[in-house]
Amino acid sequence: MSQDMMRGHLDGLVLAVLTGGPAHGYGLIEALRDRSGGFFDLPEGSVYPALHRLERSGLVASGWSEVGGRRRRVYSLTASGRRAAEQRQFEWRSFSAAVERVFGGGGAGSAAGSAGGGRTADGGPAAGPVGGVAEVAS
Repeated sequence: MSQDMMRGHLDGLVLAVLTGGPAHGYGLIEALRDRSGGFFDLPEGSVYPALHRLERSGLVASGWSEVGGRRRRVYSLTASGRRAAEQRQFEWRSFSAAVERVFGGGGAGSAAGSAGGGRTADGGPAAGPVGGVAEVAS
């Protein structure tokens, strides 16, 4: 996936992961990798610009936590962030279903899905049996 395409979706993906509960930056990267079956294998530190953007927007809040003597910044959804995550999920499902209909070609309005049946790609009637005569079993 190109960086431009990822940039357009990273905020929504981060919100989706945080619906499961608070996480630190590296934990978010691991969750994205695990939940995507390895597709989103982001470099360490790549989610921080998105987290900062979401925090400035009031969708994410952060605080410090100490684990094993190490301080970590932990991020969680605000009430607005939870609503935004739900809205983005709805928008994504609508968008991806429409894209699938276009790419898949099996939805309403496509030649494959129309009831006209027996048509060629240019809209003409499809040829039946050779010579227009069906073989008869004897």
